[in-house]
Amino acid sequence: MERPNILFIMTDTQATNMVGCYSGKPLNTNNIDSLAEEGIRFNSAYTCAPVCTPARAGLFTGIYSNQSGPWTNNVAPGKNISTMGRYFKDAGYKTCYIGKWHLDGHDYFGTGVCPPEWDEDYWFDGANYLAELTEKEIGLWRNGLNSVEDLVSNGIDKTFTWAHRISNRAIDFLARPQRQDEPFLMVISYDEPHHPFTCPVEYLEKYEDFYYDLGEKAFDDLSEKPVHHRLWSEAMPSPVGADGRYHHPLYFACNDFVDDEIGRVVNALTPEQRENTWVVYTSDHGEMMGAHRLISKGAAMYDDITRIPLIFRPPTGQAPSAQVDTPVSHVDVLPTLMKLAGIHQPDILPGENILDVEDERGVMVEFNRYEIEHDSFGGFIPVRGWVTNRFKLVLNLFTSDELYDRQNDPDEMHNLIDDTRYAETRNRLHDELMDYMDKIRDPFRTYQWSCRPWRKEAKPRWMGAFRPRPEDDYSPVVRDYDTGMPTQGVKVEEKKQKF
Repeated sequence: MERPNILFIMTDTQATNMVGCYSGKPLNTNNIDSLAEEGIRFNSAYTCAPVCTPARAGLFTGIYSNQSGPWTNNVAPGKNISTMGRYFKDAGYKTCYIGKWHLDGHDYFGTGVCPPEWDEDYWFDGANYLAELTEKEIGLWRNGLNSVEDLVSNGIDKTFTWAHRISNRAIDFLARPQRQDEPFLMVISYDEPHHPFTCPVEYLEKYEDFYYDLGEKAFDDLSEKPVHHRLWSEAMPSPVGADGRYHHPLYFACNDFVDDEIGRVVNALTPEQRENTWVVYTSDHGEMMGAHRLISKGAAMYDDITRIPLIFRPPTGQAPSAQVDTPVSHVDVLPTLMKLAGIHQPDILPGENILDVEDERGVMVEFNRYEIEHDSFGGFIPVRGWVTNRFKLVLNLFTSDELYDRQNDPDEMHNLIDDTRYAETRNRLHDELMDYMDKIRDPFRTYQWSCRPWRKEAKPRWMGAFRPRPEDDYSPVVRDYDTGMPTQGVKVEEKKQKF
């Protein structure tokens, strides 16, 4: 059976609230919406973490950042952590990554150096883009293009943007003849609609008078919410006025622009490629936009920043369009792609094939810290969220906790954590989350997660069984500290010994 090509497309800071087919808003995301019409749309897909590097760790290593290493922005995965590119390259795929990486631990832009598992001819991270700009152009990109006047006076068009140059490289890759015995995995990672919001002037002109109605979420007084939400709101006041509407023309303009760039690449697939290519689209996290009186992203589990779009469009005629409401996670993406490609999924990856997912399941979302360089957004604030079909439980280790009814309170206005009517459900979800944190060996687990004020009868999880690092199909055998012998259950003869 011929192995499929995979075209993996992602944006930055684009939750479901910014995509028309999810939000119902007039956001002109027509190309993404078309993928949803032709593919499988996941309506309860969640990021691993609502901040860039930890979210990308979940996507491209298939492991939560607390395990892979980048538990905050600008920290790199461990050297014994394999990526999507490595798994697919070793399976005989041509692997190509174009665009924002933000996973090398250096800085926001990257080093410009291509990791060995990707094709260096197409690598184009932020440092590569900066190298194509003059110092004046760099200054304009980062700080000087904030209005229609700025764009016009500096002659900015689509050819200036990182997004357009990313698309050009992707289209060039697709146009080159591919050997029939070498399928491809191409990842296209756009920075847009993330700051600094650079797009052609015609897009900005469309949104100068556009206002996004947040509804009830704009008026949350945070009285029932954790104290760090209130501190965040005070430190970064919401720009939303008494009308409950969010106004940010540049953000919405770039959201529209990146959709058109996505369309350019998807439409560049040849008819032959279309018959054997899965197109996958997602984003790393969202933007609060003033909902719950918060802006940006950080130590919160609101859908505004954690519920991300996820669409799998199959090759022509291979599967009918569908919608899936069961919760899924970014850690499920790599196992699903591996299943499509016939690649063995090692034990170290906790996710599942979501094209054949069970109706009832829970997924975890984590937050630990916004960035290693500074203490903005409160510094170290460990949070774990557990999302099921009906409810969302949020444990804020240092403050108070949250429980939301996803069905009856989709805006997450009413915190039910102390509501006795939901005590049984709350406690069951709590047990499920504790078990999952233990299963994946979350290194931040501590007895305080289990001893919460609302669960008086809970006993601290103080002792636990030793469990070695799960197999990843590459690493040497794990040896027992006391004996020096292979840990029970690890089969030496099955090791590939690639390190």
